[in-house]
Amino acid sequence: MNAIVALCHFCELHGPRTLFCTEVLHSPLPQGAGSGDISGQNEQAEEEEGGIQMSSRIRSHSPAEGASADSSSPGPKKSDMCEASGCRSLAGGHPGYVSHDKETSIKYVSHQHPNHPQLFSIVRQACVRSLSCEVCPGREGPIFFGDEQHGFVFSHTFFIKDSLARGFQRWYSIITIMMDRIYLINSWPFLLGKIRGIIDELQGKALKVFEAEQFGCPQRAQRMNTAFTPFLHQRNGNAARSLTSLTNDENLWACLHTSFAWLLKACGSRLTEKLLEGAPTEDTLVQMEKLADLKEESEGWDGSEEEEKPSSQPDVVEGQELSKSSPETSLMPDCNSWNVAHRRLSVFRSLRHMRQVLGASAFRMLAWHVLMGNQVIWKARDMDLVQSAFDVLRTMLPIGCVRIIPYSDQYEEAYRCNFLGLSPHVQIPPHILSSEFAVLVEVRAATRSNLYPTLFDDEQSLNKYEFVVTSGSPVAADRVGPTILNKIEAALTNQNLSVDVVDQCLVCLKEEWMNKVKVLFKFTKVDSRPKEDTQKLLSILGAAEEDNVKLLKFWMTGLSKTYKSHLMSTVRSPTSSESRN
Repeated sequence: MNAIVALCHFCELHGPRTLFCTEVLHSPLPQGAGSGDISGQNEQAEEEEGGIQMSSRIRSHSPAEGASADSSSPGPKKSDMCEASGCRSLAGGHPGYVSHDKETSIKYVSHQHPNHPQLFSIVRQACVRSLSCEVCPGREGPIFFGDEQHGFVFSHTFFIKDSLARGFQRWYSIITIMMDRIYLINSWPFLLGKIRGIIDELQGKALKVFEAEQFGCPQRAQRMNTAFTPFLHQRNGNAARSLTSLTNDENLWACLHTSFAWLLKACGSRLTEKLLEGAPTEDTLVQMEKLADLKEESEGWDGSEEEEKPSSQPDVVEGQELSKSSPETSLMPDCNSWNVAHRRLSVFRSLRHMRQVLGASAFRMLAWHVLMGNQVIWKARDMDLVQSAFDVLRTMLPIGCVRIIPYSDQYEEAYRCNFLGLSPHVQIPPHILSSEFAVLVEVRAATRSNLYPTLFDDEQSLNKYEFVVTSGSPVAADRVGPTILNKIEAALTNQNLSVDVVDQCLVCLKEEWMNKVKVLFKFTKVDSRPKEDTQKLLSILGAAEEDNVKLLKFWMTGLSKTYKSHLMSTVRSPTSSESRN
């Protein structure tokens, strides 16, 4: 986490002062950083706080080149420091501490003040505000403040017992500074719990020292019996004691460095950035609406109604995954003699695979009818093959435009489904066979052993089939067709694109054309513009050709109810507000 954690102290002589701070360094340490060890170093720090164990890869207590009182750092001058080390954490010439996180190549460096002048200014201002104007009620507890220029601060103020201080206590704060306001706010519960634990430990140590000193020499009675001299107890150097003296812990700063370094690492690991895809797509909205409708229907279903449900009317599956356990499976001819493992190979895996099997011209005709919303009929004995074909073809359409009857023993009208699977013995009405709004794919037994080049071993099972594509309105080879069809074919023929990349291309193309559908819907259905304006709009959208217009009108039926109702309410709201005025 790119942040700075600092311990601040309110000195009664000099005001707010920064005692100790830990920062994150992503770049190598400056040359000349100390490499010597102090007592207890070269031990990999392992600290468990709140059930989270610090990684053993972090090495603590290694001194680093830092800001001592006599260095050229931007810290306060020596003349401004308390003589009794009340405003000083590390002794003069102390190199500071550094922890190495070998996993992320990040270093956590602790000094009394940041070396960088700008960071020193930011920490200094946050320190002053945390111990003066930005204080929660009771002067003890957490608070949040900051701005874009000087960073945002999580501050927790607290008191430490001191038998020689005025009021027998001194005022401290632990602050966390970073530029990301949202990240810091989201980390509030984590920071509050961990920093509160550090404070409790400091206060517990100081309380033991305070009680021992009061037991040996009670300061309250001694002060009441001594003539009062203003600020005498401050200037004689007895009260301005360091935090190590108040807690009787010589390794206090090393322990604080370990705690602050763990806090920065753990807080940075618990929250990660994720790329959001923005508003939900139309397919997502339609899926949510269909799931809600199915839930309502299932709640309203009665046992008696299920028994009386006629089996002659197959269910229409709209934009949903096809179920092999649907009632239509009973209409299948007896296939027990087939090898089940062999049947599972007789499927289409992708649009590119289907194009290779059917051939370029037959696939273009089939895809044209799919995109135009015409009825696509497959006649075959193998239901798995039909279902796989529908699963592949439906990827070219928005989910709201998909209405499937996977397998039936009788013909169903086009208003009920645009994908229909039939067994071979089903008779199709002659007017459908000659209609320009339907396409038929008949799966027959192959007359030759190999009808197309075998690219994969598991495709050999499809060699036994012959696919005949017919329609009352065949698509001419020189016909331009809808723009999206040409782009789909270009993606399928580009061998440099994998199947997964082609799938993503389809998603992008569908979303692009659904956006055009939304514009056209608002322009024609909501705003009721004249035909001349509509033609101008289609030209701007690049969809003025006849096939593109038909496609847009068909895809308009796939818009979600949520989007339509949102448009209507948005348009009507200004009118209603004007009527009230």
